[in-house]
Amino acid sequence: MKEAQRIEEATMHSSKGHFASAAIWRGMHVSLGIPTTILASIAAASAFSRTDAPHSIGGWISIAVAVLSGLTTFLNPPAKANAHFTAGNGYGTLRDKARIYRTIDCLGASEEALENRLQELCSEKSELNQKSPQIPWFGRYFAKRGIAAGEAAYEIDNYASPAD
Repeated sequence: MKEAQRIEEATMHSSKGHFASAAIWRGMHVSLGIPTTILASIAAASAFSRTDAPHSIGGWISIAVAVLSGLTTFLNPPAKANAHFTAGNGYGTLRDKARIYRTIDCLGASEEALENRLQELCSEKSELNQKSPQIPWFGRYFAKRGIAAGEAAYEIDNYASPAD
């Protein structure tokens, strides 16, 4: 049961970290994409102006568009957001499986069956660890903050039931 709790705790942190990372990458995509689109429109409009001043402004805006477009291509925020979101869902699913194992499966199964199921859970965790992207520092920071604020806790766990 302690090992199942360790899996629950580790996957909670990983899930929250991946979801926080996905949110940051989605935000970065919007933060880079909207200004790029607006600046590209302004640069295009200034190209049709007849005065010299807008041409120089248009040139600087064109440089900004090139830099922002390059960053968007290099960083590829949508792909990173999707990878972290998928990993977060995987860790969340594993957390649920570990909780069900600990709170339900452990009640009546044979020791051999429990050991086999725990090995499956550990293998699934190892597989997720290998195929998931690394959580960046900002994902870990926001995940830790969210967990400390109780964002990962279930309200039902705050109440004692007669069966507890």
